[in-house]
Amino acid sequence: LPSLAGFVVGHAGLYQALAMFAVAYFIIGMTVLSVCAIATNGALDAGGAYYMISRALGPEFGGSIGIMFFLANVCGSALYVLGLVEAVVDSFGIPPGQEAGTGVHVLPQSYWYELLYGTVLLALCLLVCLVGASIYAKATFLIFLIVAVVLGTILVSFFATRPLTVPIRLPNLNGTDNGLFTGFSLSTLRDNLGGNYGVDYTTGQMMSFSSVFAVMFNGCTGIMAGSNMSGDLKRPSYSIPRGTISAVLFTYLVYNLLAFLMCATCNRILLQKDYGFLRDISIFPPLVTVGIYAATLSAAMSNLIGASRILYALARDDLFGRALALAKKTSASGNPVMAVILSWLVVQVVLFSGKLNTIASVVTTFFLLVYATVNLACLALEWASAPNFRPTFRYFTWHTCLLGIAGCCVMMFLISPVSASASLGFLLLLLLALHYLSPSSTWGYISQALIFHQVRKYLLMLDVRKDHVKFWRPQMLLMVQNPRGSARLIDFVNDLKKSGLYVLGHVELQDLDMLPSDPLQPQQESWLSLVDKLNVKAFVSLTLAPSVRHGVRQLLFTSGLGGMRPNTLVLGFYDDEAPQDGLARHPAFTSAREEVPVGFPPLRTPTTPKLLSAQEYVGIVADALKMLRNVLLARQLESLDKAWELRRAASPAPTIHVWPVNLLRPDSARYADTCSLFLLQMACVLNMARAWRRARLRLFLCVEAGTMPHAQEEKLRQLLKDLRIQAQIQLVPWDAITRLHWQTCQGSPGGPAGEEEEEEGIVNFPTNTAQVSDEYVCAANKLVLEQSPAPTVRFLYLPRPPADTSLYPLYLHQLELLTRGLGPTVLVHGVSAVTSTQL
Repeated sequence: LPSLAGFVVGHAGLYQALAMFAVAYFIIGMTVLSVCAIATNGALDAGGAYYMISRALGPEFGGSIGIMFFLANVCGSALYVLGLVEAVVDSFGIPPGQEAGTGVHVLPQSYWYELLYGTVLLALCLLVCLVGASIYAKATFLIFLIVAVVLGTILVSFFATRPLTVPIRLPNLNGTDNGLFTGFSLSTLRDNLGGNYGVDYTTGQMMSFSSVFAVMFNGCTGIMAGSNMSGDLKRPSYSIPRGTISAVLFTYLVYNLLAFLMCATCNRILLQKDYGFLRDISIFPPLVTVGIYAATLSAAMSNLIGASRILYALARDDLFGRALALAKKTSASGNPVMAVILSWLVVQVVLFSGKLNTIASVVTTFFLLVYATVNLACLALEWASAPNFRPTFRYFTWHTCLLGIAGCCVMMFLISPVSASASLGFLLLLLLALHYLSPSSTWGYISQALIFHQVRKYLLMLDVRKDHVKFWRPQMLLMVQNPRGSARLIDFVNDLKKSGLYVLGHVELQDLDMLPSDPLQPQQESWLSLVDKLNVKAFVSLTLAPSVRHGVRQLLFTSGLGGMRPNTLVLGFYDDEAPQDGLARHPAFTSAREEVPVGFPPLRTPTTPKLLSAQEYVGIVADALKMLRNVLLARQLESLDKAWELRRAASPAPTIHVWPVNLLRPDSARYADTCSLFLLQMACVLNMARAWRRARLRLFLCVEAGTMPHAQEEKLRQLLKDLRIQAQIQLVPWDAITRLHWQTCQGSPGGPAGEEEEEEGIVNFPTNTAQVSDEYVCAANKLVLEQSPAPTVRFLYLPRPPADTSLYPLYLHQLELLTRGLGPTVLVHGVSAVTSTQL
């Protein structure tokens, strides 16, 4: 403490020294409040700040900051060893220019000799740390007593020592200078108020505010010494707050008192050119030497044992796999001896840097980054508002955390912009590496708590009353009976959602009253794993119901929250084809490392009865339309090999065929009703997806002779222009097809169905389904099929189910005839306006 205060005051002056202490201890104080809050929120284990950060911010932040904190402690230990070597050489070294020493000055001075002295002192620290935390605690307590006595002696010396002249040997210069101890003098105090930065005689470098602050701040980093020993403390949540706060207050007062006493009694030359001047003015000089040695040795041991505990905690958490496996080994008493030895080896390597101030800025940057992250961890816990964050230490707020983060970041860049940028870059690399390579943990992720907090807030702000058609987006509910037979359909709907809500729904046909527990909970993990493996952005919603129709109703009513609710129901097509296991062929499960999730039952065989009838299936479609949900029926999507279709180099480019006319209602062939516009919108949305941008839209305009087809084409082209949809329009004559329909209608009661057509939105089918013959539907199917080249996928108009439920099987039969052999086809019925021509 005293030597460091002299260095700071000598270059910065009293005013700037007090400002430095205030800034440093402000940052430290804010950090201490965060440390105390986290330390009193639960049981602490080995690792100190690393343990706090990793359990609060997750393994990525914890592991990366743990490595940086380890390096900070390693460099700090080397820094203090070099400082001790400097003090020893200053006291016992042979003066420069002399070949032989006299008296106590017997130690040779050179880079290699000083490296040897540092190695010996570091070996002494190693021996103490290898014995264990108990001997270290006893040693540090003894050193604390020595330092306290020395500090008391120094304070007395300022008052008891008479004014004197102190000769100063100037390294690398032939000659001496004289420093003055004036006793308490107002003139001396005035001379020392302002800054007067000079050359540091130990390195030959010109000092500045940032370089002096960097060296000074290293003397304040001992606040983490107690938290680093969290695994060795009996009651860390009790000891860490009291010990750390006491240490901070005590050292801050001592620094300020020493700064004032030195400025009032010592001239600038003495302060700047002899960092060991306290021996010369002390009433008992040898005691000062002993105190400096003891304090520096204690700091070196503190950083070494702190580094070993951090390394041991990192190894035990397996964040770096086998790279740190050796550091897990402990002695019979639980002392991590291999972590201590590995830390000692790294410190030994750092000692080759040679000069104390050379690594000071790097160490300071690392410590500031660690302190900023501790504050960030506490801030995240506070902002997440999790009920289990209940620290018994309550003297903090999110403001103190934020101030601590800001202070650390500002000082990092003021001290050394290069070191700060390099440290942040190194931290980012570690974060990315751990994110992709480290195993998942069970510690809990603060990101999840923060996301929940923000999502809840924004969901409340998402007001359904403010919805506007300009900002409409599809929000899909895809019903899946067994994912084994729906993998490609799941992927296809993921492309259709256009950044909207996507929910995978599943109905389990069981009665909870007859079961001991909820059978859906064990299945949830398999479904979530499926979503991850297929890489789709979807939620999973499972329900129990006595029938599939009741289950779908439940999901349509209850899925989503607030303004995020499904507006479109997607169903697979109801036919007699045997389902194929698409998961086994899916690229996500074809590698040797991936296995198909075992939580899904085998697919039904062709002889196994279906879980729902044709009547119930059409009833689901009718229910969805009554609930004002758009409906999509997907047929043969499992035969769609999207990767091959869309990436093949052959020309022409893949196409999407769009038929925006109700082929089962030729007497009302409109292109601009709500359903047709919705169909156009869905085809356009698919074309906007990244994987489908190479595809081209082809829009088919069905025309009859004598109806001015070119005028219809121009009108449709203008509509597409207004809607900003790029598509090729192709005219398709269908006189022969409609002739079949009118022939069927002749002689039927009530005449053509067109005479009974109702207003759009309520249309149709009380009689129309019965009037459309299978011959006509097969002809319409052939018309669609003949359009070449064959598309990647087709979009067809889905008629509304008939009002008479007895006609449901016939309705489904006609849909099956219409789409037979067409390949991947989507039948679309829209009930809501989704297009806008407004800005």
